[in-house]
Amino acid sequence: MAITAARAVLKRGELARRMSCNSETIRYYEKIGLLGVPDRSEGGHRLYAPDDQARLGFILRGRELGFSIEELRGLLGLADARDTTCGEVLALTRRHIDGIRAKIADLERLERTLVAVSAECEGGNVPECPILDTLLDSGNR
Repeated sequence: MAITAARAVLKRGELARRMSCNSETIRYYEKIGLLGVPDRSEGGHRLYAPDDQARLGFILRGRELGFSIEELRGLLGLADARDTTCGEVLALTRRHIDGIRAKIADLERLERTLVAVSAECEGGNVPECPILDTLLDSGNR
């Protein structure tokens, strides 16, 4: 991978602390193949080289930006390839942006619906509730 950093080799616990993630997160990314199997010390400890550390940073940042595991797999594949073009990365990123915009539109529809329904509710001590009625009615569609 072209992403490098001048850092010492680290054990998993120290890497997790430095990256502000859980050791199990690192183990999971190894299990699903986003991170390679690290070298081991004579005592059997996993040792993460600077390239491993940079790759984990890439994965964690990608997750923060909302990329799915499969999208990250695609991005890492592009980063690992020697003949990747910026256009390929841009295409994957634009697909991700389209997904984000669709989620935003869904959330805005949800907000409008909840605002409208909650405006009908007086919040009093009566058994009838327009919010529950709307939710119950939507289940019959």
